[in-house]
Amino acid sequence: MEWSGEGDFAANRYSRAHVWRFDGGAEVPASSSPQVVPVPLSDAAGVDPEEALVASASACHMLWFLHLARDAGLVVTSYLDEAVGQMGKDERGRTFMLRIKLRPRIDFGGEAPGPELLAHLHHHAHEACFIANTLRCEIKVEAL
Repeated sequence: MEWSGEGDFAANRYSRAHVWRFDGGAEVPASSSPQVVPVPLSDAAGVDPEEALVASASACHMLWFLHLARDAGLVVTSYLDEAVGQMGKDERGRTFMLRIKLRPRIDFGGEAPGPELLAHLHHHAHEACFIANTLRCEIKVEAL
């Protein structure tokens, strides 16, 4: 993570834009959310930490779901999740991620699994997900 400190730091008029760098060479523009720090002090095009947390939970669930579906003999041809996160206050008044809602839409090659098998796969994907096992917020799957 790198931040360059543009603006007037002492006056709280500094840019929150920064860059995340990952082992494989990927660089992601990041920033505070414009809902927390208004533009131009934040970068609306950057990924904010809250979005990244929701995306991490979604990606982890998806990867486990794909693994479990393959083990069950299914063929997944596409997986789209329009996941959302909801912020809230805890008992001490601190803001935290209250809930993450995963809303995967999955297409299968061949016969699609029935609702019971689909629920079973999502349940076990959730149980195996490293991110879900780390977070204290509710993570709910609403398969579409």
